[in-house]
Amino acid sequence: MSQKESFFQKEIKQKKPFRSFGAEAAMGLLITADVLRGSWWPVVEQAGVSAQQYNVLRILRGAGKEGLPTREIAARLLEKSPGITRFIDQLESRGLIQRRRSTSDRRKVFCTITRSGLELLSNLDKPVDKWDEESLSMLNGRELKQLIDFLERIHSFHANLKEVHHGRSGSD
Repeated sequence: MSQKESFFQKEIKQKKPFRSFGAEAAMGLLITADVLRGSWWPVVEQAGVSAQQYNVLRILRGAGKEGLPTREIAARLLEKSPGITRFIDQLESRGLIQRRRSTSDRRKVFCTITRSGLELLSNLDKPVDKWDEESLSMLNGRELKQLIDFLERIHSFHANLKEVHHGRSGSD
């Protein structure tokens, strides 16, 4: 590793160099994801919902009138969270979603977005679209595609590791 203090070393006020470029790149991804999240949250929180609640609403809008079972919503979340029931409770108490039991399997609870939930999302569409466009505007199209390719490779590698680990341990 170089003796010159790197950007991410400075960012986290780390005096020693990273032990490898891989370590620095991994930390850089985590640090950058946190910065992106921090600039995105205020965009959705202006509507009085958390980032996770917004994600649930977007998932349900995409699901259409049929809605989705709670487990399926949890599987689609951007940030996996054990608190899906809490998010659903909060959104339902505000009238943004509704729940109904499946007629064929009473154990399944389906969630659908309400008109109020759709209106809330509609009000956020422009600010979120603007954030989407501006958040990585320093990269050109080729660089964005390259970044997506790198992120896909990293994601696939770690998802496969998780599957291998769970397969060996026998847990889900």
